[in-house]
Amino acid sequence: MKRRTLLAGAALATALGSAAWASDPLKIGFIYIGPVGDYGWSWTHDQARQQVEAELGAAVETSFVENVPYGADAERVMTQMALSGTSMIFATSFGYGPDVNAVAARFPNVAFEHATGYMQEHPNVSLYNARFYEGRAVIGHIAGKMTQTNTIGYIASFPIPEVIMGINSAYLHAKAVNPDVQFRVIWVYSWFDPALEADAANALIEQGADILMQHTDSTAPIAIAEERGIMAFGQASDMTEFGPTSHLTAILDVWGPYYVERAKAKIDGTWEAGDVWHGINEGMVGFAPMNPRIPADVRAEAEAMIAAIAAGEYHPFTGPINKADGSPWLAEGEVASDGDLLSMNFYVEGITAEIPN
Repeated sequence: MKRRTLLAGAALATALGSAAWASDPLKIGFIYIGPVGDYGWSWTHDQARQQVEAELGAAVETSFVENVPYGADAERVMTQMALSGTSMIFATSFGYGPDVNAVAARFPNVAFEHATGYMQEHPNVSLYNARFYEGRAVIGHIAGKMTQTNTIGYIASFPIPEVIMGINSAYLHAKAVNPDVQFRVIWVYSWFDPALEADAANALIEQGADILMQHTDSTAPIAIAEERGIMAFGQASDMTEFGPTSHLTAILDVWGPYYVERAKAKIDGTWEAGDVWHGINEGMVGFAPMNPRIPADVRAEAEAMIAAIAAGEYHPFTGPINKADGSPWLAEGEVASDGDLLSMNFYVEGITAEIPN
């Protein structure tokens, strides 16, 4: 589906401080890997798109295309956007990297923003990411404190560094407060597939998990947790309505302020390619309200961890940490570099599952 919105209101554009804003609107395109109704990844990006419209009014005209596969389809969609006068394109999934750079080479005056990417082959390609591992450290702590079976189930999408990093962060912090904890991981090889996610949730519960985590985008695992009487954490947005009893909290993807800032820069001519990785401190990683069933002391500990991470006083990957094969990775007090995290292809010691090829 493709949607175009042109908001009226020249007075608002003038109020934003530049006569140029009242001229032709900046056309901004968004491409999503999933449906905007997933209540997960794509939904949060589309909420951010709507925030751009709400804050910048007649200065912008936005469009989006959902369910865009990587490869030829992504290239086609972005090419059509550029040919139609779109001056800024947000490609909102990891696998769009080759496609973004291929199209950027042909349209040097279009600003491309690639979420969670690493390929930056042209001066009109910018990268942005969120430090979701910070949030997963917090939910790992809560899970380690609250599990009764000492088994936590993790529904994973694809074995890329972002996902592996999240599993490791959650496990390390669950293990730190509960030495008996185990993680069971099921890979579904999809970002959004409610049926597969539901099957994975049920399988993990059968394996003894009484808490579910997910790095997939549907609300199916939350609904299964509610149905089966266990606990779970939402993904990307507040999923409480799908599991009022089961939903403990969720890591929130907060893209809006970044999108507004980058659109303003494009409008006023100050946009430059960058490479940012923001987290709790910058507000790109947030948390849904915590369920009252979380004990007060556990909630206080989680909030203290959030504050320490935001203040730069604590990094979730601080040694000593070994790899799963027992080999040393980080020495006592050593903090993982961003480069090591962004290329992570191993589990930490204590996770017995294998990472698929």
